[in-house]
Amino acid sequence: MILSTAMTLALSAGMAGPCSSPCTAEAQPQVRMTTVSYDHHGAKKDIVDTAVAAGSFNTLAAALGAADLVEALKGEGPFTVFAPTDAAFAKLPAGTVETLLKPENKAQLQAILLYHVVPGKAVAKDVVGKPAWATLNGQQINISTKGETPMVDNAKIVSTDVMASNGVIHVIDTVILPETKSIPQVAEAAGSFTTLLAAVKTAGLAETLMGEGPFTVFAPSDEAFAALGSTVQDLLKPENRETLTSILTYHVVPGRVFAAQAKTLTQAPTVNGKTLKIEAKWGDLKVGGAKVVAADFDASNGVIHVIDGVLIPE
Repeated sequence: MILSTAMTLALSAGMAGPCSSPCTAEAQPQVRMTTVSYDHHGAKKDIVDTAVAAGSFNTLAAALGAADLVEALKGEGPFTVFAPTDAAFAKLPAGTVETLLKPENKAQLQAILLYHVVPGKAVAKDVVGKPAWATLNGQQINISTKGETPMVDNAKIVSTDVMASNGVIHVIDTVILPETKSIPQVAEAAGSFTTLLAAVKTAGLAETLMGEGPFTVFAPSDEAFAALGSTVQDLLKPENRETLTSILTYHVVPGRVFAAQAKTLTQAPTVNGKTLKIEAKWGDLKVGGAKVVAADFDASNGVIHVIDGVLIPE
């Protein structure tokens, strides 16, 4: 059920652009891939049994068991799994694996493992043809190159196209980790949303934006708020809290909407209750008249897009 729910969220979010830094690449990189031949005439084993049979994914298999994800990944799928080897897990700090395998850390382990799984079957040429893919975790993984080596986040893809009856496995040399900070925490770490965070606190929305979500936040930078002049100080007064809340919730869309999906939309409902106009033109993405200047910053409970203006609902 966990995997099924995560898949629904991932598919509704679309497959594009994680980005702790913005994703902008569009062209397919020229890379050198190593393809593993495995029963290309019809793989009979599912993803889990294929990994176990390989003999180099014992830790992954144990983790799937501890996270109660074995049956899900033995299901119909299809799935694309970026599978860390035993050596990849061994690179984690001492004691990390043992800690993650404890029952009390099951949710954290599930989040990490689902971050390695993309819904659908994406063979090597498909993988490198897109800059990012939505995972069953809800967040996105980045695809890039280092020299001629294909990378997923900070992990090298060391072999590809290990076929299974319900999908495909690509082998990676490092365990990739999803963002664990919430939207306000990611914004605070960025250092350029001081005014936004002060406004969120004043409006009493900090706890909400640290909740489960997921949310998509179109976040005005400090420069964007500065353009309002003295209006900002007026909005931060207690007597104007209702107005401030209305403005801030107009910047929040329910669910994860990554930039690639946003470019296909003309509008989106906001938490405010009003509809936000979206326009993609000449390569730019605009929401409510403000330009998205950086996109797809993942958070544990959503995604942040930076905009150059403050949106005022009518």
